[in-house]
Amino acid sequence: MQTPVNTFKQALRDKQAQIGLWLSLSDAYSTEICAGAGFDWLLIDGEHAPNDVRSILTQLQAVAAYPSSHPVARVPMGHGHVGEMLIKQYLDIGVQTLLVPMVDTPAQAAALVRATRYPQYDVEGKDIGGVRGMAGARASRWGRYPAYAHEANAQICLLVQAETQTALDNLDAIVATEGVDGVFIGPADLSASLGHVANPGHADVQAAIEKAIARILKAGKAAGILSTDETLARHYLDMGATFVAVGLDTNLLVRHTSALAARFKTGVAAVPAGKTY
Repeated sequence: MQTPVNTFKQALRDKQAQIGLWLSLSDAYSTEICAGAGFDWLLIDGEHAPNDVRSILTQLQAVAAYPSSHPVARVPMGHGHVGEMLIKQYLDIGVQTLLVPMVDTPAQAAALVRATRYPQYDVEGKDIGGVRGMAGARASRWGRYPAYAHEANAQICLLVQAETQTALDNLDAIVATEGVDGVFIGPADLSASLGHVANPGHADVQAAIEKAIARILKAGKAAGILSTDETLARHYLDMGATFVAVGLDTNLLVRHTSALAARFKTGVAAVPAGKTY
């Protein structure tokens, strides 16, 4: 058996737009429903949703039945010993594409690259990076992918989040980090960092997002973002953003249940489409 090719990573390299959905319900049953909808990628959120490694595993198993939708998992943190441990666990259960929040410096980005790679050596035997621990876990199908340890590094897709002024200041160096496949702009946290808390639609925030996307694309890397505003999402796609999430499972459930109740009951308010997160 051959180590599976990361088709999502290939699509980013080929500059093929990938439309995604954010999953925060932390349940394999709802994840399977969303996996059948036809999105190119599904973000299983370990940062702001009540997921743990085991619940992420069950969602990976649910998505596996729908190979046209690629699972991307977001770790709650990526820095330090705890971050490296979580990354190792996510990779061991079979995650091929990781989204890591709050990456502010190229040094942090480089450390994340090392955490996602097995040790590797050049032709002279010199260690050129990689600290991921070796294990015959689910990612290798318990050894049934015999070349997994040699093939896994090439199939890992690392996406880092730029969501502070510091990250924007260091963006060119972060994007230039070898092993970083794409940069995801986090509008909500960026709005707070820029002094416009909970207002990612502010003109200053939108200007910063547009400039960031342009810088990422200029460096030849993939740019990503989440927007529940269809007009904005299409605008980002027109700019060249490659991986764009256009909705959240929780937001969809809130909006449509409230709208249904409002059609039959007085005093029940429908919920607006929501802001960009």
